[in-house]
Amino acid sequence: MVYFTINAKINIMKSYNIITLPGDGIGPEITSSAVEILNEISRHSGIEFNVTQKQVGGKSIDLYDTPLTDDALDACLSSDSVFLGAVGGPKWDNVDHVNKPEQALLKLRKSLSLFSNLRPANIFKSLINSSSLKPNIIEGTDIMIVRELTGGIYFGSPRGLDAEKGWNTLEYTKKEVERIAHISFRLAQKRRKNLVSVHKSNVLESSQFWQNVIHEVHKDCPDVILSDMYVDNAAMQVIHNPKQFDVIVTQNLFGDILSDISAMITGSLGMLPSASVGDNFSMYEPVHGSAPDLAGKNIANPIASILSIAMMMGITFKEKTIESNLFQAVSDSLDEGYGTPDIVDDKNKHLSTTEFTKLVKEKYRKILTKKD
Repeated sequence: MVYFTINAKINIMKSYNIITLPGDGIGPEITSSAVEILNEISRHSGIEFNVTQKQVGGKSIDLYDTPLTDDALDACLSSDSVFLGAVGGPKWDNVDHVNKPEQALLKLRKSLSLFSNLRPANIFKSLINSSSLKPNIIEGTDIMIVRELTGGIYFGSPRGLDAEKGWNTLEYTKKEVERIAHISFRLAQKRRKNLVSVHKSNVLESSQFWQNVIHEVHKDCPDVILSDMYVDNAAMQVIHNPKQFDVIVTQNLFGDILSDISAMITGSLGMLPSASVGDNFSMYEPVHGSAPDLAGKNIANPIASILSIAMMMGITFKEKTIESNLFQAVSDSLDEGYGTPDIVDDKNKHLSTTEFTKLVKEKYRKILTKKD
């Protein structure tokens, strides 16, 4: 158990309790970057962050024989927000399914009622050539994928496996679909007023139900253009013509896949932040995995973690200016041509995880100085 109190140099007007769950692989390294950014925010604002670290995933299994202890869960339930690094790795491949590191994520989402997952995918101009897609295809892309997070096949029952078969249940209730629909329509209203509902209603009854409920909710938001798309076509269209999308809403499994596909736009999974929110709790995490092959080398891309903190500032704490400044600080850092090896080819421009985090902090300070 590690405790931090980030001390601001100015008068404290707000104080928040943050739980960090570093997890496995590169999780501790990119979580350290996230805490540094919180520290930098605190130095220049009237906000104090009291950060408590707990274990999760494989690390928790090694220490406590469970991927998520009651103590860690209780801490999250008592927090103002949660930051999670990454969980999992081949070391725990042979652990019983119910105790795998990833089960911690499912338990956190369910216990905190984090029913909506927001995953933005856009391209920084300086990285337009880092993507494997052609610049003319991805330039100007700005997608928000809204993934239902606590229902669907990941949580359906019955489920199980034996020597002869494995089985899962895919179901959604009207309440589950309505609440994710309302969030998606509200987001679309604040953006470009275009919402695509992704499903597989041509073969799945659960998707037909999903489609029906989404269209019912649409009656309350007639200013938003709603269209439907089968998930297989959506996977192709995200790569073929990503600029056609504004907000995408979809169920748990489809959203998991589509948001990772959208990483093709940015050039690296290390660029994608995410926010998981419910009525009372929130958790922020980079989309990438634990990348055990990179662990301990100080070369993991911290951008997704930094941008996840930016989303935390804007969504949970309503600090929109801080959110905007952090996004700009990352953009300004990339404009100088520097980055971690996954996004920058020029070895002379390579920065370590800690070096890039330091550069973002410097750019953040410059932005504040200009505004003063």
